Amino acid sequence: MKVSIRRRALLTNGALTVLLLGGAGLVYAQLGTDQAAGETAVRTVTAGRGSVTASVSASGAVESSLSRALSFGTSGTVEKIYVKAGDKVAKGDILARLDDAAAQESLTAAKAAYDSAVSDGTGTAQLYAAFIKARNAYREARRTVAATVLKAPFKGTITAVNGSVGGTSAGTGTGTGTGTGTGTGTGTGTGIGNPQGGQGTGASTGFIELADTTKLQLVGTFTESDAGRLKKGRQATITFDALPGVTATGRVTQIEPVAATSENVVRYPVTITFTKVPDQIRLGQTATVEVITGRAENVVTVPSTAISTSGGRATVTVLRDGRQVRTPVEVGVQGATLTEITSGVSEGDEIVPPSTPSTPSTGQRTGGGQRFGGGFPGGGRR
Repeated sequence: MKVSIRRRALLTNGALTVLLLGGAGLVYAQLGTDQAAGETAVRTVTAGRGSVTASVSASGAVESSLSRALSFGTSGTVEKIYVKAGDKVAKGDILARLDDAAAQESLTAAKAAYDSAVSDGTGTAQLYAAFIKARNAYREARRTVAATVLKAPFKGTITAVNGSVGGTSAGTGTGTGTGTGTGTGTGTGTGIGNPQGGQGTGASTGFIELADTTKLQLVGTFTESDAGRLKKGRQATITFDALPGVTATGRVTQIEPVAATSENVVRYPVTITFTKVPDQIRLGQTATVEVITGRAENVVTVPSTAISTSGGRATVTVLRDGRQVRTPVEVGVQGATLTEITSGVSEGDEIVPPSTPSTPSTGQRTGGGQRFGGGFPGGGRR
């Protein structure tokens, strides 16, 4: 009886052991299967169809495309200043004048000498020489009197007054200009100037500074590769650090032929002229300009991060029948987030991105006008 009971217990324990081992095996097998399935899952994106926009950008400060540093054409003591910074003036408005008493006395004397020379006639060489000398002196005296008055050469806004009543006619401020002028003057500066404000190039000084705030521009410095993609007339979008949501438009009007090298980086100054100026814009504001360099509509596109380039050859990894196939492609317009594919990939193809793709920043604009943060348009996890 005892043997029978013991045998029954051994059989029961053996059966339980077999069941436990079998269950553990099933669990292990299931876990292994799930792990293998997880290991073989492939992340893909789908080649789509849409638009791609390529652009380059740079930063700079807003400035007037028409600005002048104005100086008197003669020396003297300031008698009157009619304007202050911020005033708007019309072409020909008097801005300031010097004490012209001495200049008027010289003019009176020169006029008398000239009238006398005219009366004496020019019958001899000596009389003719005297006439020419008197005439030239009279003309110079008139120019001197005119130079004691500073007038606005164009409609604009006063940006600085660098002098005071009772002071000298010399200005101490700075200004910029980009044109040419004729005549002579006694104001100091590095440009070629007219006594009434002929434009100069580069920095200059002036008694009063005038700018046309309706004609604005921005000079940005673009890298050598970016500058090579620019052309005159290209459209540009301008945004402002201090004015979120405010956008201006412009176009490329000048690409400097000479580069400026800083820290071994070659950059080219490029002038962007505003075509639309929002009311909030002020001179000197910092801004970022984005210039469209290429656009393609209704084309096959893939995320730019899915393309690998080596030795000038572009490739993508295409998932075909469960296999990853490295495929050469021809690219067209290359945007920040989307790139046009002209051959090698068709719409709907499953593309396997590199294992460590660079993730676009949140809110980055794609070539098709979409916005996304870190994902890939047209695809997902498979």
